[in-house]
Amino acid sequence: MAERVLARTSGRARVAAGEYVTASPDVLMCHEALTMCASQLRRVGVEHLAHPERVHVVLDHFFPAPTAAAARDHVRARRLVEQYGITNFWGHAGICHQVLVEHAAVRPGQLVVGTDSHSSTYGAVGAAGAGIGVTEMTYALATGELWFQVPPTVRVELVGTGGPALMAKDLVLALAGAHGTDVAQYAAIEFGGPVATAMSIAGRMTMANMGAELGAKFACFPADDRTVEYLRDAGAADIEPFGAEPGARYARAITLDTTGLAPHVACPHNPGNVRPVTEVAGTAVHQAFLGSCTNARLEDFAVAAAVLTGRRVHPRVRFVVTPASQRTFLDAVRAGYVATLVEAGAHITASGCGACPGGHQGLLGPGEVCVSSTNRNCVGRMGSTDSSVYRGSPAVVAAAAVAGELIDPRELWTGSTL
Repeated sequence: MAERVLARTSGRARVAAGEYVTASPDVLMCHEALTMCASQLRRVGVEHLAHPERVHVVLDHFFPAPTAAAARDHVRARRLVEQYGITNFWGHAGICHQVLVEHAAVRPGQLVVGTDSHSSTYGAVGAAGAGIGVTEMTYALATGELWFQVPPTVRVELVGTGGPALMAKDLVLALAGAHGTDVAQYAAIEFGGPVATAMSIAGRMTMANMGAELGAKFACFPADDRTVEYLRDAGAADIEPFGAEPGARYARAITLDTTGLAPHVACPHNPGNVRPVTEVAGTAVHQAFLGSCTNARLEDFAVAAAVLTGRRVHPRVRFVVTPASQRTFLDAVRAGYVATLVEAGAHITASGCGACPGGHQGLLGPGEVCVSSTNRNCVGRMGSTDSSVYRGSPAVVAAAAVAGELIDPRELWTGSTL
């Protein structure tokens, strides 16, 4: 899939892994980094963007602005949007990746670059999404193109059956634990198999998002009928399926059998330090966080609400819930999930990145332990450098919020098999 995308956007009939190409991205996503890009553009005398209609701007990392400096950045970003003629300005609609996908701003087969390392999320709808730095984005904004080395592709076949409280997050954590966080270093991951076909778009977004934690340049699911239906419901027209060519060859193939797979967690302070949650059960937690571009979508609210129904958040625990977008929040309100969570003792914050990048809305103090649905748990990621973060699925997070410690969510699960 990645080769097909890079071939089209570089004007080539075909490309091969290892080649260098100069490609024209279809979508360029900027968050608050737009202000830094603008500073570099001004330094080299560039006043106009090559393709302002391809640029999407979302202010998500620091909203509501926690400092005067952040507020100044937001003011400047809004002025820049007007100055550059950027019409795709989403303001504070939520986390960038969630906003663009739920509004069908990304289509199958497109090349997407973003000033966020988890831009691999766009692979959930059959695009090739890659995170890039400020200097790379500055060049792409000015010229409309960027060079890439065509990555080899690792095929990940998802087979087997589901289980109670088993979620997409558990699958990608199991991959990281079994194969390491560099299993796809500067490679593309292509997910397939019957489990991938049955997976919701939300689940695919979780796995594509965490492709970055496996070292991947791109992390793609084929755009199938489910993808087409999702994007058409989101308002897109002329959407067609997109996948690899028949007989495509891969640099490596990995099979993950989900049958009997237990819920997993990544333990401090490394995304690859993965264990079944049963091995760390009993670890006391002070905060449970449901949020980030990895989770906090509607189905994640549904799972958390199922766990919390008829129960209360443990007195020791702060259960912080940050919706992935305003649309997600509204849908969760209408479905009754927000009422269930608040009645149980959860705290709902404004949509956005929140506590995930260490910005605000849920930071940890010295000695505190958090169980989080985020994608990273490095030292100081969510506050004090003397705190610890365990990463797990929304089911794991919600169960820990109730128990006050890490437990197997299957102990509290009464819903259907996921």
